[in-house]
Amino acid sequence: MTDTLLPADLAGVEFPLAQGGFAFLHAPTTHALLAPYGLADWDGFAASWNRLGLDRYMADGGRYRRRRHATYTVSADGIERKKHQPHYQSRDYNELNGGIERWFRPVEAAIGTHPALTAVLRLMRRLVTDLTPPDRRPDAWHVEIHQFRIEARAEEPGEPTPEGLHRDGVDWVLVLMVQRENVASGETTIHDLHRRPVGHFTLTKPLDAALVDDNRVYHGVTAVRPLDPARPAWRDVLVVTFRHQ
Repeated sequence: MTDTLLPADLAGVEFPLAQGGFAFLHAPTTHALLAPYGLADWDGFAASWNRLGLDRYMADGGRYRRRRHATYTVSADGIERKKHQPHYQSRDYNELNGGIERWFRPVEAAIGTHPALTAVLRLMRRLVTDLTPPDRRPDAWHVEIHQFRIEARAEEPGEPTPEGLHRDGVDWVLVLMVQRENVASGETTIHDLHRRPVGHFTLTKPLDAALVDDNRVYHGVTAVRPLDPARPAWRDVLVVTFRHQ
């Protein structure tokens, strides 16, 4: 796996991550970082969010979340998709939906090897490898990807993080905006380990991104509501997590 970006090209991302535990990237910056890693056919990639399955594990009884899931091994040798497996979080990290194995529809085969996705995984590997101290840096990362669609209705706002302010129990988290349609709010908030607020922003445009050091900060997203209750409304994001094998 060839790294094509020089360290200076990543300094604007790596510095805030190292200093404060999070970074917010506007879409043009994200696009510039992904392009050398093979970003292509974004529209085809984004269209796959129209084919997600209902998340039936919502302990709050909500029917507003759709998703697909896949796991990978990512290393200097390449990207290898793993056999489909459940997503698991302990209740220490997800008090609402944690403590059980959750089986979601797998990411479609063509999307699992799509150039937009592989560009994201290659860039993320470069970033997290640079930012992880050598004595803690694994030879290979366990990576999970989640395609999320949060639907919003007048009678049922959509909750991107129904568990509230949380950590994911991994090392690094990327949240990449895919599309917003007819929704208001969805503000991301970042808090330190004492739960004091340290940052906030809203992902609004495709390729807006949030990067989080999950060992150092909590994150959460406010509910989304339809701007026009008579029209469909949703928020699509890709979430990618990296952790030690």
